[in-house]
Amino acid sequence: MYKLAGELSQKNARDVVAAGNAAIVHGQSDFDFSSLVQIDSSAVVTMIEWQRQAAQQNKILQFHAVPASLISLIQLYGLTGQFHITPAERH
Repeated sequence: MYKLAGELSQKNARDVVAAGNAAIVHGQSDFDFSSLVQIDSSAVVTMIEWQRQAAQQNKILQFHAVPASLISLIQLYGLTGQFHITPAERH
C-alpha cells in the first residue's frame, strides 16, 4: 500500500503525482490517505493523474482513508463515480 503523509497541495502536487505514478508502475494499486494532514483541490487533480497512469497499465486504484473534505471536493466536481474510495473513519 502506498501511504501519503503530511500535505497534498498545490505546493507539492507535482512531486506527489510523480511519486504516486512511480508506485503504480512498481505494482501499487492501494493508496492510503490516513496520514495526510492538509489537502486542497490539487488532491483531486493528483488522483485523476494517478487514475490515468493506472488505466495505461490496466489497473484499478483503491483509495483508503480518504478525508471527508476531499470526498466533498470530489462530489462537488461530480467525480464520485470515477474513484474507488473508502472514507476515513470518524473519531
